[in-house]
Amino acid sequence: MDATRELVDMAEAQALLAGTHGDPFGFLGLHGGVLRVFMPGATRVVALTGKATETDLWAVPGAPGLFAGRLKRGRKYRLRCSNPEATWEVDDPYLFGPVLGEIDEYLLGEGTHRRIWQALGAHVTTHEGVQGVHFAVWAPSAERVSVVGDFNFWDGRRHPMRRRGATGVWEIFIPGLGEGAVYKYDILGSGGQHLPLKADPVGFGSEHPPANASVVRRIDRPHWDDRGWMDSRKARQDIDAAISVYEVHLGSWKRADHGQRPLSYHELATDLVDYAAWMGFTHIELLPVSEHPFDGSWGYQPIGMYAPTIRHGTPDEFRALVNAAHNKGLGVILDWVPGHFPTDPHGLGRFDGTALYEHADPKEGFHQDWNTLIYNYGRREVANYLISNALYWLEEYHIDGLRVDAVASMLYRDYSRAEGEWIPNIHGGRENLEAIALLQTMNTTAYGEVPGIVTVAEESTAFDGVSRPVDTGGLGFGFKWNMGWMNDTLDYIGREPVHRKHHHHQMTFGLHYAYSENYILPISHDEVVHGKGSMIGKMPGDEWEKFANLRAYYAFMWTHPGKKLLFMGCEFAQWAEWDHDASLDWHLLDWGGGHRGVQMLVRDLNHLMRATPALYVNDTRPEGFDWIDASDAANSVYVYVRRGREGDKQIVVALNFTPVERRGYRLGFPTPGRWNEILNTDASAYGGANRGNYGGIETEGVGWHGQAQSANVTLPPLSAIIFEEA
Repeated sequence: MDATRELVDMAEAQALLAGTHGDPFGFLGLHGGVLRVFMPGATRVVALTGKATETDLWAVPGAPGLFAGRLKRGRKYRLRCSNPEATWEVDDPYLFGPVLGEIDEYLLGEGTHRRIWQALGAHVTTHEGVQGVHFAVWAPSAERVSVVGDFNFWDGRRHPMRRRGATGVWEIFIPGLGEGAVYKYDILGSGGQHLPLKADPVGFGSEHPPANASVVRRIDRPHWDDRGWMDSRKARQDIDAAISVYEVHLGSWKRADHGQRPLSYHELATDLVDYAAWMGFTHIELLPVSEHPFDGSWGYQPIGMYAPTIRHGTPDEFRALVNAAHNKGLGVILDWVPGHFPTDPHGLGRFDGTALYEHADPKEGFHQDWNTLIYNYGRREVANYLISNALYWLEEYHIDGLRVDAVASMLYRDYSRAEGEWIPNIHGGRENLEAIALLQTMNTTAYGEVPGIVTVAEESTAFDGVSRPVDTGGLGFGFKWNMGWMNDTLDYIGREPVHRKHHHHQMTFGLHYAYSENYILPISHDEVVHGKGSMIGKMPGDEWEKFANLRAYYAFMWTHPGKKLLFMGCEFAQWAEWDHDASLDWHLLDWGGGHRGVQMLVRDLNHLMRATPALYVNDTRPEGFDWIDASDAANSVYVYVRRGREGDKQIVVALNFTPVERRGYRLGFPTPGRWNEILNTDASAYGGANRGNYGGIETEGVGWHGQAQSANVTLPPLSAIIFEEA
């Protein structure tokens, strides 16, 4: 009689071998004095229970790799396995109890665990006195979930996981594993459907593309020395602060090895951080760093929402970049993408065989513009996944702000859809009520849990209250990109000067709604790609006129109400459109001339703005701006005053958007006396011809432009002049 017959239920054994056993912890391990071990490749398995105590397990006939034997209840043991080629010792994963506690389990089940990365994912830990990795994943409709990797030959039968009741969470502690282990989840969906291997939705690392498995990374040993920045950042990021953002795609800002590879996080911590600080920017905004399979998505189709992309290094190395920025006085804002995710088989789509993260109906769950899936914002576990992700970047990586991409696509159910291609909300309207609730909860949670942070919306419609507090009906963002200002002013500056007088209103219209939201004026990556041309390429005229136009436009932007954002390369007037596969054309600066001049102008505008409260304190309040003359369309001249707090010096800005020098042009000034010319875009240092006002003017008692005093000034062609009260 086979000695194992009474030790093993053969139906269960066959289910285990077939990879369909739904309760491996109820079968494997030590139960009632019977030890069962699945160890394919071994010809002998011995249970070691003491220094000199060994118990041989029997191989189960008809079940290759399965061993069974009797062992005293409650005994701790290790396994010594062997075959003709090798002998090895391991701890049995099925000896160990659950890692997740009752509180974690309850919160995960309720969809209210705000820090799911502390419970789910892969964590190097010591459990019951043994070092290993704890894996946990949410897959409620799965019939069996296994961890697979190089460590078990990608065999889903070797490490099937324990299901935690009705939560839909599966977990296992695998002893002996550590940082760097490569893994995925092998999932049987409802009805036994064998799904493509899935990367970890809460994984902290990934393989280098095009490989796409998750990688165990430790995030529990941060090294920060940025206390000074963290304690002071709130004052640096509110609506009264000077904010100038340098938007960067890490893969193409600068490349090494003759353009063959992007810089590492460590290299960027020196090169990028030092450059942005020297240029006077207050923040660096990074296009998405969450792991993504396709370079051409620029990160906007993420799969590893909890993994800084390995393209530049590990999580700790990304932390070092943020730390370096903070120590240079720079904030770091991340592009965050809760609006959609790609359909790659290893990603979130039909993760457990059902529409788990997405909607089942493509009218709600598929983005036609990007061929991507849309999160089911109304499912509490999915909303919690995203809100936790926002907190994850803010807390674990000391990120100072999140810029949320494509908010308009989230707010409207009919976004980019024809009649009949979308499903109305419960009231019959087009607003996506669940997405609105998600954004409101994200903002209140982020601002409530992480002091000093800021959130920014890229929202291209007239949705009311994007940057209004949630308790007054708003979405709760700190700032909103001013897409209308960007579109109007770029259209104007791209026209031949002779035609600008017919479009004079495009430069003034933004002031009609400038205080309806807390605005950032964005010249972003979207304006210099996909055939739109570079910033310098948009400018009309010959080469000198192009540079002069661009300099005047930037001065207009920096003196207009609203915080500033400029995409990399625009600050030195790169001729070529942005190419995500290539470095910026830094060699243009070696030639000096117009490129160096534009760079120095942007640098000076940043430093001038930061030193001049009138240029930033009242960016979001009407008392900070008045037109002196908005009506001189014939000459394409604009004149306005900027004001800060009481006692701050006033600033007068005069812009001439024609290639005609205007001598003796009379300007009204708000106060009498001397006004110093503190910046002139026609200065030779910027590539101009040094035409101007010899450092300043004295007003005289001649009323003009509604002011009691005025002065005759020189307005160089295609220029901006900034005057400050003496």
